[in-house]
Amino acid sequence: MDMQLMQDIVNAYGPSGREQTASDVIRGYIAPYCDELYNDVLGNLIAVKKGTSGKKIMFSAHMDQIGLIVLDIDDKGFLYVAPVGGVSPLLSVAHEVMFQNKTRGVVSYENKHKKLTEISMMEVFIDIGAATREEAEEKVQIGDMAVFVSNFVYMGKRVAHRTQDDRIACAIVAEAMKTMKSDHDIYAVFTVQEEVGTRGAGPAAYVIEPDLNISLDVCSVGDTPESVREHVKLGCGPTVKAKDNSVIVPMSVRTFIKNAAKKHEINVQDEVLRAGGTDTGAIQRTRGGILSGCISIPCRYIHTPVETVDMDDVDAAVKLVLACAEEKELP
Repeated sequence: MDMQLMQDIVNAYGPSGREQTASDVIRGYIAPYCDELYNDVLGNLIAVKKGTSGKKIMFSAHMDQIGLIVLDIDDKGFLYVAPVGGVSPLLSVAHEVMFQNKTRGVVSYENKHKKLTEISMMEVFIDIGAATREEAEEKVQIGDMAVFVSNFVYMGKRVAHRTQDDRIACAIVAEAMKTMKSDHDIYAVFTVQEEVGTRGAGPAAYVIEPDLNISLDVCSVGDTPESVREHVKLGCGPTVKAKDNSVIVPMSVRTFIKNAAKKHEINVQDEVLRAGGTDTGAIQRTRGGILSGCISIPCRYIHTPVETVDMDDVDAAVKLVLACAEEKELP
C-alpha cells in the first residue's frame, strides 16, 4: 500500500452527503489508470477500465464518514447538533471536530441534570469559541457538518484513524487500480451516503448493471478483551462475508472470491456479522437482482475516532481485489 495515498484518502473531509473533497482526492490518484472517470448525479465517483469479455465487475467502497450536523445555534454561540450516521453521544464528547471550511471546535454536553453515560444527542453541543450567535454564524451555518479530528496512530503493523470505515477500502481499491488487469470491464465505484442508509450504491449499480459486484468495507472483530464472540481477528487476512443485516451472500459469489484467494495464496477469514449492513445489500437488490459479495477489512473500535486495522490485512485485500479481477470466469 502506498502510505501517502492511504493517508491522503483517509484524511479527506467527507461526511455523508458532503463527499466531494474525498472524491477529488481519490480522483487525483486514480485518473492516470482509467479509461473513463466521472461523478454521477448523487456524487458517486465511477472509474472504468475497459476489457474485452463483455462482462462487468464492479468494486465498490463508500467515501462517506460519520459526523455531526448543526441544527441550532444558541444565543451564546454554542452549536446544537444531530448525528450523521451512527454517532455515539458518549464517544463524541471531549473530541475535536472540524467543519469543511476548517473551523475547529470541541464537543461537550449539558451536564446539569445528567451523567455522561446517560446523555443523548439532544444534550450534545459543539463549542467553536464564539461568544454570541452572531459570532458563531460568521463561521458556521445551520446545516453545516463537522467531522471528528484524529491523528494517525502507528502501532507497528496496526494503524488507527477516525475514517478507516470506509476510507481504508477506498484506498485499497485505488491502489489496486494502478496495476489491475482484467478481461472484463472494471468499474471502481466510490459511493456516497452509505452511513445514512446505503443510498448511493444502488443507483450507481442500477446504471452500470454489473455481472458481479464486490463491495469492500470494514467489519467488527472478536479479538479484544471480553468482546462479543466473533470469529474475525486482526492480522489473519481480509474476510469473505457470508451475512450481515442487509445481505445473505450467494454461495457462488463466496466460492468465487475464496477460489481467487486460494489460487494466489491469500489468507482469508469467514465473516458473519450480527448487526449492521453495507452497500452489498443495496446493490444485491438493484434491478432484477445483482450478484453481490463483500470483502471486509477487520477493524477494531468501529465508529470511534480510533478505528484500527492491520496493514497485513490491507495489503492482502489489495491482492485479493486484483486476484478477483483476473479471474476469467465469473459466477
